[in-house]
Amino acid sequence: MSTPERVHVALVYQSLLGIYGDRGNATVIVQRLRWRGFDPVLTVVEPGDPLPDDAQIYLLGGGEDAAQISAVRLLRADGALERAAERGAAVFAVCAGYQILGRTFTVGEHQDVTDGLGLLDVTTTRGPHRAVGELLGRWTAPDGQVHEITGFENHGGWTERGPDAEPFCTVEVGIGNGDGTDGAVSGSVIGLYPHGPLLARNPALADHVISVGLGRELEPLQHPEIDELRRQRLAAVRAGR
Repeated sequence: MSTPERVHVALVYQSLLGIYGDRGNATVIVQRLRWRGFDPVLTVVEPGDPLPDDAQIYLLGGGEDAAQISAVRLLRADGALERAAERGAAVFAVCAGYQILGRTFTVGEHQDVTDGLGLLDVTTTRGPHRAVGELLGRWTAPDGQVHEITGFENHGGWTERGPDAEPFCTVEVGIGNGDGTDGAVSGSVIGLYPHGPLLARNPALADHVISVGLGRELEPLQHPEIDELRRQRLAAVRAGR
């Protein structure tokens, strides 16, 4: 019997960037890897610990202003996410983590500007109002198939893309970046705003993150109960729009 392929997943700064249940994104990635016969290894990296340099997938979640500033300073000093992006590992972030990956973001009443990691060509400033509620978007996957993206957004920052970042999806319900799109993608780096956890609500997106990290496409999984829960969630969002 052959040895299962090991896949290393790093959950970055859970105590700083995990207040909205975004650890669930790691749970989904690990489980979907197991269902496919891989041997997933999850490393939960906390502040003060070095990030692993051999992970194929890095996950960042949401956090409050002070935690976000602490996280970006530590990540800039560590440098592992920059190295990960350079070698093509998947770097997937939501909300505050998404802003951290950008060039700059503002926090606080005085809108103090903080430098991000510069992995995405985006800048975030305070929006005209806070975006709180369900988000529904449409994402075109690399194979041309269109998927609906569902999640819950809660952020005061609105994000503008530069020429070196593509929007991840268009927005049907909600705010997202504030311009009719949500998120940004550049190479193997992906950022979006919604929680949910996002990958639990969007299995095709979870598989895409895995595919990016592995550098190859995956065969689809058949789980009718997940599809039914997703159908119900999408119907509820549309009913409440």
